[in-house]
Amino acid sequence: MEKIRTAVVGCGMISYIYIKNFRHLFSVIDLVGICDNNAQNAREKSELFNVPVMTMDEIKADPEIRLVVNLTGPAAHYPVIRELLEAGKNVFTEKMLCADFEQGKELVALAKEKGLYLGVAPDTFLGAGLQTARLLIDRGMIGEVTSARAAVNRSQALNSEIFRFIRNPGGGFAYDVGVYYVTALLSLLGPVRKVTGFVSESREHEARILRAGDFGKTWKTADSNLYAGSLLFESGAAATLHLDGESIDEEQSSLVIYGTEGILKLGDPNSFNGSVRLIRNNAPETVMPFTHGFTGTPLYGPETPADYGQHRGVGAAVMAWAMIENRPHRASADLGLHTMEILHGLDISSKEEKVYHMTTTFTQPIPLPTGYTDQILGGIRCDAEGSLVNG
Repeated sequence: MEKIRTAVVGCGMISYIYIKNFRHLFSVIDLVGICDNNAQNAREKSELFNVPVMTMDEIKADPEIRLVVNLTGPAAHYPVIRELLEAGKNVFTEKMLCADFEQGKELVALAKEKGLYLGVAPDTFLGAGLQTARLLIDRGMIGEVTSARAAVNRSQALNSEIFRFIRNPGGGFAYDVGVYYVTALLSLLGPVRKVTGFVSESREHEARILRAGDFGKTWKTADSNLYAGSLLFESGAAATLHLDGESIDEEQSSLVIYGTEGILKLGDPNSFNGSVRLIRNNAPETVMPFTHGFTGTPLYGPETPADYGQHRGVGAAVMAWAMIENRPHRASADLGLHTMEILHGLDISSKEEKVYHMTTTFTQPIPLPTGYTDQILGGIRCDAEGSLVNG
């Protein structure tokens, strides 16, 4: 079968699960090189997964490398993605496209001008939980969708002591975590027409973790960590969005879809296996079985703490299959840009005290076909990757 020769740029923490999945899970990906400014990070991943280390110039110059997966920090996304697109490479990037909406528009326009694929995480909406929810909505199990509610909390400033990128542009709570909730809503309900919201400036934080090396120092994250907003979808459905990164670090996730015939209570969209609970009139709340693969269960080797990313990279695999078949892909740049504009619009709405009207749109991704599983039975893959083909 045809494989897409692929390189990874950025060998930080999240790269472990991506590289592992590219090496063992997605047969369409032929991982031929990895790259990082930190030579030690690149060398560790190279030795762990037996993948050669390459320079950025070598990746750009290799005509056989058709796809580059960008796993750098958010602040580096714009220059890295632009450099790769200008070199004629198709790019899939970790969330988000970049830290600035105008630069995001520029990247999407550049990819279209050059006829290249550009994809963007989060790709958890392709997991078993949200794909099962999409099937139930499409089959009319909750009737016509009327509204939705998405909320999550963390202490983003506390996390910034360990994950330094959080302090920089693109590392705010909405862009780092809220994006999973916004993308989930868009994948289930389609494009948004307008937004309105309140956004608070980030607070001064005094370091608390002695071993992190900044104990006693203070700083403010570059981005806001508290968003309270309302979204009106093109369908007429309304949603509330509550992202509180100024709370405690005991995360409370809530994602609920309301309809004329029922309610769906969904699990954490920052995972592939969020639960799906259906409530209908005069019936008990029912936990629905997954109808799709990509449940987040590791298939190769024992589960480790670094496997928390579960099936990260499925969006890149979807894009690779689309490249082979010359068709659109699901985790598209248009979806990523629309997600980005919603958060940008909430910032503008809060600052200017007015409703923000969206200027971008996207085609709602078609759902994955059902009937595939993650399991390996009798040495034969009962292959969830099959759901990515011909879609």
